[in-house]
Amino acid sequence: MLKSEHIRTVAAVALAALAWTGGKASAAQCGNTSAGFENWKQEFAVEAKAHGVSPAAISALMATHYASATIGADRGQHSFHLSLDQFMHKRGGAAIASRGRGLKQSNAALFASIQARYGVPAGPLIAIWGMETGFGREHGNQNMLSSIATLSYDCRRSEFFTDQLYAALKLIDRGVFSGSTPGSMHGEVGQTQFMPKTVLEYGVGSLETPSGALMSTANYLHAHGWTAGAGYQPGEPNYAAIQAWNAATVYQEAIAIIGKQIDNGQ
Repeated sequence: MLKSEHIRTVAAVALAALAWTGGKASAAQCGNTSAGFENWKQEFAVEAKAHGVSPAAISALMATHYASATIGADRGQHSFHLSLDQFMHKRGGAAIASRGRGLKQSNAALFASIQARYGVPAGPLIAIWGMETGFGREHGNQNMLSSIATLSYDCRRSEFFTDQLYAALKLIDRGVFSGSTPGSMHGEVGQTQFMPKTVLEYGVGSLETPSGALMSTANYLHAHGWTAGAGYQPGEPNYAAIQAWNAATVYQEAIAIIGKQIDNGQ
């Protein structure tokens, strides 16, 4: 079990940081092997300094390493090509639903307060929580900043991860992250696996705690059009918010199914 890294994000920080990170493209030379990573860091650091990144955050960037495991994982995401039945079996859908029903009962007050505030019921939140980290058991053991920096350098999705890198540096600058913050293969953090830019935009409290992670997830879904009382199965109004959470169709369908099983006590 990794030592928890508390992620405290407040609205004032998020608003300032969004202006700081928005729409920055990098002229630093991307690459597809580790050979150019150190030169890329030097180039990126110059750009980051010009964008107002603090010396401490730049120092953390310069200490990153090329994350070969992250590149391997990014090239080998095979589970999303499975059928729905295969995906549910591989990810333990039945077990998530079974444990999720118990968690809904034992944390009834928390889920009631979340639903009152954001309109999101327990089912889909618990389904996401279980699917992402096994209810907080598995957070990943990679260096978050190295993963994000490597993917920003990598030519495959450089623009997307450059935005994430600027967000991560801002969170380091604010003391929310550090250069040693752990994460998953693509730099996701917390019990429901937020990317750095998503932390800035939707983080509520500590993502390393169940309450903070679940409130943050509900905040994300609410911000993406979740309507209180509407359905969240395919074709229903709230399904679009689940689609915004993850682009993989099989993942979306699994969350809808597991969430319904939890909410209906099946």
